[in-house]
Amino acid sequence: MSISKVQRNFQITIPAEVRKKAHFNVGDLIDFEVTEEGILIKPLETIDRNQTWFWSKKWQTEEQNIQADFEEGNTLSSENVDVFLNELDQE
Repeated sequence: MSISKVQRNFQITIPAEVRKKAHFNVGDLIDFEVTEEGILIKPLETIDRNQTWFWSKKWQTEEQNIQADFEEGNTLSSENVDVFLNELDQE
């Protein structure tokens, strides 16, 4: 069990043992959720605004589909770009 005291301005120090296990770092955002059993504290993952397209549900679904195709061997490869473009024209 780790204990911390509520300080002035309602600040608490997260004990080192907990910080290490939770992988908290200076500057991390922390999410607090009040549950029936107590308070759940967890790191809040943030995504740079310029990267949100990549993490959208649609994009991630397509990434998974592509990975599945790759693993099943449903891909083509070409010797070089010119051969690739020529093969595209033939389809």
